[in-house]
This record gives sequence, structure tokens and C-alpha cells, in this order.
Amino acid sequence: MVRFVSEFSSMSIVVEKVSKIYGQQRALNDVSFEIQRGEIVGFLGPNGAGKSTMMKIITCYIPPSSGKVKVCGHDVMEQSIEAKRCIGYLPEHNPLYTDMYVREYLSFVAGMYQIKNVKARVEEMIEIVGLQVEAHKKIETLSKGYRQRVGLAQALIHDPQVLVLDEPTSGLDPNQLAEIRNLIVSVGKTKTVMLSTHIMQEVEAMCDRAFIIDRGNIVADSLSMSDIGKRGKSLEEIFREVTKS
Repeated sequence: MVRFVSEFSSMSIVVEKVSKIYGQQRALNDVSFEIQRGEIVGFLGPNGAGKSTMMKIITCYIPPSSGKVKVCGHDVMEQSIEAKRCIGYLPEHNPLYTDMYVREYLSFVAGMYQIKNVKARVEEMIEIVGLQVEAHKKIETLSKGYRQRVGLAQALIHDPQVLVLDEPTSGLDPNQLAEIRNLIVSVGKTKTVMLSTHIMQEVEAMCDRAFIIDRGNIVADSLSMSDIGKRGKSLEEIFREVTKS
């Protein structure tokens, strides 16, 4: 799947020479990349490669040790409030308040963003992510697939320009996986989406491009899904080549 993105589109995410150091461990090492408005981009790498760390820096949850990140033109260190307004974030471990009902939780999130006409926006999100039949239930009673839908709804409820998804399809069965994949592709028609996953087929089905990170370094830069087929190798084969010890 390749969608047209104008060369004149402004960048939604700009990462310049970002490093992150925890004590003696260098989780990221001078990482740089750009994501244009309207792209769906896969951010790939083995466990512990630095994917979640990079996503947490982009979403203003942790600061970089060095380097710069801009989201929709806002520096995540100097203009974090403005940057956060542009971002919807679904972390790897979906942090829901499971003792709340679906509508109650989404209303709570909408209230934090000071959204006008909360009830109408909540109902709109329930329809967009396909939660109608489960909307009256407590979150703790939902399947993992429906919990992921609630997580996506909270990430989208303030209508962000950028959506950051960390392992959004992890642990889902094939039917749930297909449903969430279709939802992400639909959302990506109007948003910039950055997602991490270990499922290469999902990247090939959803994304315009992919980056591969290993041990804190970008080892494959801007792999176009349309170009991968011309190489005579699958994305999985390329992944194994550039991340092998």
C-alpha cells in the first residue's frame, strides 16, 4: 500500500541526533529521521532496540539526553504543551482505568482535554473505533481487542495530527488483528501515524515506509514498501540481515 504524500507537506515529526543514556547504558545513539504529514511509518527493531524509548521522547514522556525532536513544529522540550496537543499516544501496555465504564472513561479523557460537547465527541469516537456493542460495559470485562479499541479512542479523542502507537496489535488473535489493522489504515488517511510492531506482514500491509533500529542505532533508513519488492527480499529478510549479531 502506497499513498501519495505531497513533497511540499510539512514534517510532522523531526528527530535530530537524539541520544538517550541511562547510567552506563546508551539506549539511543544519535538517532535522526523525519516523518511527513499524512504518512503511516513503521518503527521496527528487536526487543530492547530503543523503539519505546524513542516513542516516549517523541510523546514528551521522557527527555532526550541530547539532540532535538519537533512534533508539528513544536520542540518537545521547549514547547511540550503545544507538542502534546498534537499527539495521540497508545503505549505498549495500554494503561486503562479498567474499573470505569467505556463511556465514563472516554468522557473522563475528553474532560482532561477540555473538549466541548463531550457527550457528542464520545459517541463519535465509539462509532469510529467500532465500540458500539461494548460501550455500556466496564473496561475490565472487555477482550484485549476491544481494550485496544478503547485505547485508540482515547488517543484520538482530541483529534491529534500525529498518532504514536507502540505495539498496537500485540497479543491479538487474527480476527482482532485484522480489525485493528483496518482501523489504523482508516485513521491514517487523515493523520500521521508512527507505529512499532514485530509483525512484518502488518507493516507491509499498513505502512508507507519503515525504519529499523538496533541497539540504539538506525540500521535501515526509510524503507519504502514499494521499493522492498524490487529488492527481491521480504521486509523480514531485510530485518534479519541488518539486526543480526
